[in-house]
Amino acid sequence: MEIQDSTQGDAVVPVVTKATTGNSHPGEKSKAILLKSSDKAVVDNNDIATVSRTHHAPIVTRWELWSYYLYYNGDNGVGPLGFSMTLFQSLANSAGYDPVRGPGSSCSGPDASGQCVLPWGSGTKAVSSVVLIANGVSFAVSSAADYGTFGRWLLLSVTCVCWASQYAEMSLTSPSRWRLAMGLYIIGFVSYGATLVFYAALFPRLARNTLHSRTLKERYLNGEITHEVYEVEESLEKNRISNISTQSRPGPPLPKGETYLTIGWKQIWAAMKEYKKLPYTFLYLFAYFLLADGLNTTGTLISICQNDKFEFSFLENTYLGLAQAITSTASTFGFWYIQKYFKITTKRMFVVTNVVTVLIPLWGMLGIWTNKIGFHNVWEFWAYNVVFGIFQAPYYAFAQTMMAELTPPGYDNMFFGLFGLSNRASSMIGPNVIQAIIDNSGSNWKGFPFLFALCLCASFTIWFYIDVQKGRNDAVKWAEEKQKESKVEG
Repeated sequence: MEIQDSTQGDAVVPVVTKATTGNSHPGEKSKAILLKSSDKAVVDNNDIATVSRTHHAPIVTRWELWSYYLYYNGDNGVGPLGFSMTLFQSLANSAGYDPVRGPGSSCSGPDASGQCVLPWGSGTKAVSSVVLIANGVSFAVSSAADYGTFGRWLLLSVTCVCWASQYAEMSLTSPSRWRLAMGLYIIGFVSYGATLVFYAALFPRLARNTLHSRTLKERYLNGEITHEVYEVEESLEKNRISNISTQSRPGPPLPKGETYLTIGWKQIWAAMKEYKKLPYTFLYLFAYFLLADGLNTTGTLISICQNDKFEFSFLENTYLGLAQAITSTASTFGFWYIQKYFKITTKRMFVVTNVVTVLIPLWGMLGIWTNKIGFHNVWEFWAYNVVFGIFQAPYYAFAQTMMAELTPPGYDNMFFGLFGLSNRASSMIGPNVIQAIIDNSGSNWKGFPFLFALCLCASFTIWFYIDVQKGRNDAVKWAEEKQKESKVEG
């Protein structure tokens, strides 16, 4: 047996359905028994915790799994975040001048001071600051994917826009076109961020429709496994299925009077007004906002230092990227095996990655007082890319799974829209603070202390103040209340 939510008829509480078994056709619809409000007592609290709105979604196929594995491996940010930024920074550096020697001087000459500025408004601004500003305005978010199959088409559209912007930037060779390079970099960054938001937003809907997830739920409702075992195994399955496919798994129809352009923003506003009823969910979103801000800006700042050190070499950056990619692949399987073998919770695994997130800007901070360490040497950038690959690839997977566990069932895209906003919009704050610090100090390394404090504050909040179990229970209760309200209003 499995429990689903009804979105039609008079039912106001979950629907008990006959689960599809291995002997049945995957597309076979289950028979449903609607529970009236007066029958609510027959469903205990543990059963309520398994509520999900599957809409008779098909069981996930092997082709689907490989489709999203391949998409996510392609959607890795190397183009829009790596090569595009290197090209943009290279053109800006070539168009700039050394403020110590004055206009017309070279930023990369043998007698250069190490500083480089560009004309900006009525004055000048450091090239590093300009890159950080471009990074700061590059954010995107939407939760229109909650309704129908519109999200799939948006995913395809923003993917094409991301491709086009990168190909267009490849045609730029003159330093005088650095402004156009900046615009294309922003477009590529924004569209890349949008692909992550839409792709991740479908994750919970897919994760609960794997054959293993369906079987787990059936075993739990039949009393074959305890609630604790079910929670652990379900969490492990979510960690295994860390991304999403593009097979049609539609949500409810778009409400009357709403449009795809406005429904996402209305959902986000409606969700934010409910923070008192979902304290752990919103505290996690806030902490992740700070953590993503710190991590994203740290990565950008290190990339700026890396490009300067390797003189914008695409070949060297490719080698460094390969080192990160290889270690990322190995660490993903390694972390998954460790978690599965020792039955470690998602939060504890996430905490391990958080420690490294905090240590990275701390290491960069050391570069303020010495040139021997602190991202001043070639070996440090190799070490950074290896360490980043080992610990930060699992970071993204565990962060997403934590969000899935704290999301109200049936409101996946609403809250993953907020999750996407926490990740992408956070980059509007950190980069702007850091670029101001760099402008005032003339040193890239002076930005690391702020980033260290930001990551540390966010990590402590997650470590000591987020109770995943209580947050999950609050989320299920909130979802049920909202479904009741919608039935009454209907």
